[in-house]
Amino acid sequence: MITTLLLIVVLQLVYVSMLTVRTILTIKGYQFMAALLSAVDVLVYVIGFKIVLDNLDQPINLIVYCVSYGVGLFLGMKLEEKLALGYLSISVITKKENVHLVQQLREAGYGVTAWFGEGMEGERLILSITAHRKQQSKLSKQISELDPSAFMVAYEPKHFQGGFSFQPFRRASNTLTLSRKKKAVQM
Repeated sequence: MITTLLLIVVLQLVYVSMLTVRTILTIKGYQFMAALLSAVDVLVYVIGFKIVLDNLDQPINLIVYCVSYGVGLFLGMKLEEKLALGYLSISVITKKENVHLVQQLREAGYGVTAWFGEGMEGERLILSITAHRKQQSKLSKQISELDPSAFMVAYEPKHFQGGFSFQPFRRASNTLTLSRKKKAVQM
């Protein structure tokens, strides 16, 4: 009985974690990986479900199956967070005087497009930054340290082309000279 319960738990954790990651891979456009993972997760699902159906006379098996499903879903989401696949597009709105923020972020290797806009309290500097998802917390921390009052919003783009090179992110040696940077920001 204990062996059956442990087997159900392990199979559910594996199945639902893979199902969750597969769903996220599908949404993000990793079609081949998602299809490959689906072939494995359906095999694990069938085996686990068969064990539960063969032992319906013991309701604890069904309860363990259901609880393991929820835990597997949680583990799958945590696994996807660790994988951090894809890119982020981050918009930053700050005071117009923070032109140095553009330079510092570019020197850190981020692709930054900047322009001026009008906010409720006057002219604002608006930054658009594209980065790997794995860099989100580091980038947010850098921006907060440079400008604690900056407004930031991040979203995941589904498709993009052209623009800043992503492999690898350029370093300071490839950025514009300071005078050209000021012109780019003022445009």
